[in-house]
Amino acid sequence: MPRFRKLLFPISLIYGLVVYLRNFFYDSGVFKSRSFDTPLICIGNLSVGGTGKTPMTELLIAQLKTDFKLAVLSRGYKRKSKGFMLADETSSVTDLGDEPFQMYSKFPEVTFAVDADRRNGISWLEENIYPDIILLDDAFQHRKVKPDFSILLTSYGDLYSNDWYLPTGNLRDSKNAAKRADLIIVTKCPQQLSEKEAKKIITVLKPSENQKVLFTYLNYSKVLYGSEGEHLLSEFKNSKVSLVTGIANPRPLIEYLGLNDILFEHINFPDHHFFTEKELDLLKTKERIITTEKDFVRLKTELSNLAYIPMKHAFLFDGLSMLQEKLYEFMKPRS
Repeated sequence: MPRFRKLLFPISLIYGLVVYLRNFFYDSGVFKSRSFDTPLICIGNLSVGGTGKTPMTELLIAQLKTDFKLAVLSRGYKRKSKGFMLADETSSVTDLGDEPFQMYSKFPEVTFAVDADRRNGISWLEENIYPDIILLDDAFQHRKVKPDFSILLTSYGDLYSNDWYLPTGNLRDSKNAAKRADLIIVTKCPQQLSEKEAKKIITVLKPSENQKVLFTYLNYSKVLYGSEGEHLLSEFKNSKVSLVTGIANPRPLIEYLGLNDILFEHINFPDHHFFTEKELDLLKTKERIITTEKDFVRLKTELSNLAYIPMKHAFLFDGLSMLQEKLYEFMKPRS
């Protein structure tokens, strides 16, 4: 932990107190959480960024879209638009935000909307779209809405149980809030994670009896997609490669490229970064750029030397079957 963040510990105590009081008022009924008729599945975390919420939402979409009419509601973080917006063929990344735009581009048959006011967004979808399920992307801490099923993500290398409040740590909500989750998924695990170590992690997380803990690793593709078509990752071995990232935690991708003997310079930007003309001019001078899918949707109209590596969650220990079982158990009374 950087020293300057330790110096901010008194501020983190104040932040933690505010979080505690907010949760206390919701738990005691002083603040009201609103329920809706449509089943709501929430995907989120307790920390700021970096747990893989977007690929997990995409995984849920892929699992459910065949059997159910889905809608996905996101906040649309750092978008240029305001209020409620429904995605359509005229929408841009600045209208929706990078992650909702990425998901809509991949699943155009699914309804996507953005609204910082989750209650308003859900109400609009119920009144106009009539979905069977609404997926709430990055909404675990938004207690104005009461989800019917909550999935909590935490990173293998940064478990919420070992973290502390902002700004000293990365927690934006209390560790005790994990009790609201129906399912806890530890993401970004080593692919060779042993069952013994998985059990140790479960002991550290201390789930309730009704909570299931699953484990995933990041599965990167060997094929890259970009403005010049498809490329095998191996084609980049003898090139001057620049890795451009604007995500919360690029470390897994850096390690993956290293394991595949790709030599590169890393040009790192803040999460959800919108690139300036000066920055784009710099990137245009690079021979070949590898980036993430989230960054690609922000850069693809500006650069021709660009390719992204698809990534998805892969489950360990038959976790996908357990997830499917939980989802369809949840939806069965509503079928």
